[in-house]
Amino acid sequence: MQLQETDVVIIGAGPSGSIAANLLRQKGHSVIIIERMQFPRFIIGESLLPQCLITLEKAGCLEAISAAGFQQKVGATFQHRSHYEKIIFDDKFSQGPATAYHVQRAEFDTILTDCAQQKGAKILWQSNVTAVSPKFNNSLVKYQDKDGIEHQIKTRFVLDASGYGRVLPKLLNIDKPSSLEPKASLFSHVQDHIDESLHSRNETLIVTHPVHRDVWYWLICFSNGRSSIGVVGSPEFMQPYQEQGIQGLQQLINEDPDLSQIMANSKFDTQDYQLNAYSGNVSRLCGDGYAVLGNAGEFLDPIFSSGVTVAIQSSDLAVSVLDKMLKGEEYNWQSEFVDELKLGVNVFKCFVNNWYDGGFQDVIYSQSTVTKVKKMIASILAGYAWDKENPFVQQPNKHLNSLISICQQ
Repeated sequence: MQLQETDVVIIGAGPSGSIAANLLRQKGHSVIIIERMQFPRFIIGESLLPQCLITLEKAGCLEAISAAGFQQKVGATFQHRSHYEKIIFDDKFSQGPATAYHVQRAEFDTILTDCAQQKGAKILWQSNVTAVSPKFNNSLVKYQDKDGIEHQIKTRFVLDASGYGRVLPKLLNIDKPSSLEPKASLFSHVQDHIDESLHSRNETLIVTHPVHRDVWYWLICFSNGRSSIGVVGSPEFMQPYQEQGIQGLQQLINEDPDLSQIMANSKFDTQDYQLNAYSGNVSRLCGDGYAVLGNAGEFLDPIFSSGVTVAIQSSDLAVSVLDKMLKGEEYNWQSEFVDELKLGVNVFKCFVNNWYDGGFQDVIYSQSTVTKVKKMIASILAGYAWDKENPFVQQPNKHLNSLISICQQ
């Protein structure tokens, strides 16, 4: 086998992989991405958070994203039994962008990979990683191309951005179950024909099921008249609906009168999609010659659209450390990558757990939350989960539990 060589091999061309490639190429490091699929391709995770725009700009991709005509997103609307509450990102505590986008991931991800290739990153499409022997400055990655031919690459470092594929966690036996309860989802894309007097397209709609508070719906409107609509609940609750496919999704939508009215004229013209037990974790995020990014490391839950934000934040943090490492400068993976990344991840995890317990729903739907606290909550939901000036970032469990107690009185 012919031996290729590069500074960094990245497994996966999704947002965490392509952003890492863009950042590494800006710093002059050679990059090869190994991607098992061919882009564009369908994937879920379509609602960005404002904090993302900071990293997208840093990676040199924001101009292309802004020019793509995606639906602008200004916040989120929550609805339960006809009670509506809005979180508008412009009313946030943290500094930074106050808007984001609803994106069709097939197009969004392709823009990011195009940017990486324009900067000189090489992408091996339709190729599967079969083995990795990580060791800094002397790692070996073996992969199989679309014709089944085996290849190998010698590299100084390996970044795993393989998402749900979780390549390194499986190969290195560092995969471990998530601490979150398993969830299942059922979703599709529709031609929505939404009356904008019923719902504003520039807000994500999150609906709590009128009977089952641990079941929720999302509605994400795109700029082309189509929408992503889906439901998340326990596997036991979701299974009978999943078995019915599109009809099951429509039945669930009709269980909420307000959402049913919003979607009354929608044309369900696409297949159903399902994801089950999607949350995951790892026993370690980095080791000798490798680091794990985004969903390949820890994926929480789609409720607050944190997936892409965490993914590209992990890339930014990892590349900052890796650049020092490759240049022979001082670095610390634990304090500069692991601890920093987990700071924000743990904030999101706290909010996710309290959503399903019902406490954070009580906060969202409460009339008693003071304006300053609302701004801090808006910052978290806008993705600013690493802003250490925000008390809900410094001590999320303490402050959120106190807020829940007040709202439940």
